[in-house]
Amino acid sequence: MQAVKMYTTAVCPYCTRAKQILKSKGVEQIEEIRIDTDPQARATMMEITQRRTVPQIFIGDTHVGGCDDLMALDSRGGLVPLLQGA
Repeated sequence: MQAVKMYTTAVCPYCTRAKQILKSKGVEQIEEIRIDTDPQARATMMEITQRRTVPQIFIGDTHVGGCDDLMALDSRGGLVPLLQGA
């Protein structure tokens, strides 16, 4: 299983939904980086992704995007293979 990293905030319903989707696919651990408590993490996220919104999800070295992107990836059957490192 690939490592999952997610930039989040404390009160983000999309972050909560993304975590639920990932856990339903067997992800046991998500490295959560809180940008609401760490301004440097926010700057890093924006530099890497060119996006300002959360969540920003990485599976392995792949930037998936936000919650909508994660759901779209899952609906086209690409989430599980990406998680498995295919």
